[in-house]
Amino acid sequence: MYMIKKEPIKNSEALLPAVDDFLLHIQANNYSEETLYNYERDIETFEHFLIRELSSPLFENLSKKSIEQYKAYLNSRDRLTAKDQVTVKKLSSGTINRHLTSLRRYLTYLIDMDYQVPIDPVSIKLLRREKKHPQVSELEQLQELIESPSKYEKNKIVALRNRAMLETLFASGMRISELINLRRVQIDVSGRVFIQGKGKKQRFIYLTDRAQKHIKSYLAERTDDFPYLFVSMRGANAGNKVKHISPNYLQGKIKWYRELLGINIPTSAHSLRHGYATYLAEQGANPAAIQILLGHESLETTTRYVHASDKYAEESHHKYHPLKD
Repeated sequence: MYMIKKEPIKNSEALLPAVDDFLLHIQANNYSEETLYNYERDIETFEHFLIRELSSPLFENLSKKSIEQYKAYLNSRDRLTAKDQVTVKKLSSGTINRHLTSLRRYLTYLIDMDYQVPIDPVSIKLLRREKKHPQVSELEQLQELIESPSKYEKNKIVALRNRAMLETLFASGMRISELINLRRVQIDVSGRVFIQGKGKKQRFIYLTDRAQKHIKSYLAERTDDFPYLFVSMRGANAGNKVKHISPNYLQGKIKWYRELLGINIPTSAHSLRHGYATYLAEQGANPAAIQILLGHESLETTTRYVHASDKYAEESHHKYHPLKD
């Protein structure tokens, strides 16, 4: 295992040049707040690595070997976070690649600004992504999950709200970040929703009649005029400034419902988006249309995401195998 040194960080010349200028560049080019936050956190992590882990931490002494050490650092279970805190959580290859891509982008910016850069950004190779078998619950299980707030929540308005959230997720395929930031005014009378999604890309998504019915039932119980569609009851009841539902709350509730229902396939808000795309594809929806509905930039992303289900593979095997009888 890669061992992390635990000496406190000292003020050092290893601090990276023009980081604030780089982040301003990201912000000025109209990237989302989440993207800006990720860049800032990733660069901080790399800076901490330089100061703690390298015998010669000066930026100009960076080498390809340094980058390999950084990969090992990111892949270790006892690395430190961007806030200099100990963590035992192992990063996925996708998250490690995001860190490496942030570093590439930073070095490229320095080159564009005529700084001397010790290594070519292109020489920073990304990790091979682990291939995970795509898992989507059966449609009947997803339906049970979506309907579970009505069964398990004792508070009427919480039950109505959580049911409406899950109905909306599966009806539209929107991301959890898009759902929690959804405002009442974004939904028109036909159930069409205009949203600004990942990377500030704008698109229309559509609600089913069923989802609209549950949203109306929830709103009929609301006595406030707060703009967010799904709001925290805790803030409202305490008389505090009301905020939208948090991602952690929604993910925690989905986990709780799944456990109560005995669904053994890991299921999250993203799973409902995945299931939405998968079952649209199974019903014969065009991948190009699914791409637009999901807000994917490329069709390649959609075709990886909307996989051929195990159910169809099994049916094809039984139907077409030459020695089936």
